[in-house]
Amino acid sequence: MQGHATIHRDFTIASIDDRLYSAFIEHMGRAIYTGIYEPHHPTANADGFRKDVLELVRDLKIPAIRYPGGNFVSAYKWEDGVGPKEDRPVRLDLAWRSKETNQVGINEFARWAKDADIEMMLAVNLGTRSIEDARNFVEYCNFPSGTYWSDLRRSHGAEQPHDVKMWCLGNEMDGPWQTGQKTAREYGHLANETAKAVRAFGKDIETVVCGSSNDEMPTYPDWERQVLEECYENVNYISLHNYYGNNSRNSLNFFAKVERTGRYIQSVAGAIDFVKAKKRAKNDVFICFDEWNVWYHNREQDSKNWSEWDWPEAPALLEEDYNLEDAIFIGCLLNEFIRRSDRVKIACIAQLVNVIAPIRAEKGGKAWATSIYFPYQFASLYGRGTALNVAVDCPRYDEEAAQDVKYLDVSAVLAKDGRSMTIFAVNRSLDETMSVDMALHGFGNARLIDHQVLGGNANEARVANTSADPNRIKPRKGEKLDVVDGAVKGELPAFSYNMIRLALD
Repeated sequence: MQGHATIHRDFTIASIDDRLYSAFIEHMGRAIYTGIYEPHHPTANADGFRKDVLELVRDLKIPAIRYPGGNFVSAYKWEDGVGPKEDRPVRLDLAWRSKETNQVGINEFARWAKDADIEMMLAVNLGTRSIEDARNFVEYCNFPSGTYWSDLRRSHGAEQPHDVKMWCLGNEMDGPWQTGQKTAREYGHLANETAKAVRAFGKDIETVVCGSSNDEMPTYPDWERQVLEECYENVNYISLHNYYGNNSRNSLNFFAKVERTGRYIQSVAGAIDFVKAKKRAKNDVFICFDEWNVWYHNREQDSKNWSEWDWPEAPALLEEDYNLEDAIFIGCLLNEFIRRSDRVKIACIAQLVNVIAPIRAEKGGKAWATSIYFPYQFASLYGRGTALNVAVDCPRYDEEAAQDVKYLDVSAVLAKDGRSMTIFAVNRSLDETMSVDMALHGFGNARLIDHQVLGGNANEARVANTSADPNRIKPRKGEKLDVVDGAVKGELPAFSYNMIRLALD
């Protein structure tokens, strides 16, 4: 199979916002408790956070993290998680039918995020609470001192403000599963008034309004139009969420679902443009794809479990054993985000630890990287800079999810300093090696400095990393690519994700 591509230095898409490689963590399952936080773990630091997990998190270089939910936030009282731990109430979490001990709250999480070198992106409860509660939360987090809420924070040991710049206005407010579901008009009005209150704390504060929970909601995409008509001038981003599965065990159809994501982004971008034109607005609203991942392996069983169990504390929930096929899909999805970086400025993998996550951690035991950790890490490390428009010519295929899908999936990013470029390439074929010729124009002399390969054998599509074998899937050095006569030439193995780095003059 032959694949051709052309990459020109001057044919750019957009400057990529670093926050395209952000994450999400919710008070759900074992994401927080025995995930990032386990005071009695052998590696726990003075705050009770696991240092083995923290090390894996740091290696991802995550720019921002959305917290504390998620469905959890729509019935959450942030005040429950501040002050002396022995005085904090235990609450019932309606979203995941479990007990919340509130031993980790905003101040503990802020210290963890600082240790991980991650900026916080906080969500306010617009399901069961009010503008006043959101306003108080922002004052508690951001105001220096001299007011009731800022001085309360200081009395809790956080003398310096957390200075949170990104605020999510609720979560999935169109969903019938949501505590406090609203219509588009009533939510849009509430979001607008809340955004005005939140942004009163500083001109550099950004707000994220809830778009459709996914592109199969009966109200999509008119939800986006109606919500934005209510709040366009006071928000910076509208959220998108989507999860993907392969219950049919058809890898090619699974990979083709990325094309649907492109249409989803394009449709929401169209709604944004329509409302901007209708309102004669001067500001731009971008997309925050703040929940995305593969989620299907245990979904049916998990749903049965949480509908039956008796309000446990930090139960095992959504603990997907991600396989090689999932990792290749994630590589394709990250490529789509790069190609759409003119509209998508923030994206958050959901979630970070244990719950549909790139990192797994045993209670009292070891932590390890799942298969999806690696394409996410490569994109975060080397996908920062300017997204380039890549013209691709290769064989294509048709599936139920999408037609005319390219076997060769490529994105390219020119580094901020202009001295290197990274190509992320996926060969979607199950059994054919891809002979590639990727022409480089406008880069001067280029040389290959690294080629990492993940996968290469569709017979191992269902193989996963486990506690017993944590390194079953990991990248390896590629040996069949080089720069020849101004082009990247060679072979990409079948069923593989490839990270290709070039040094430029």
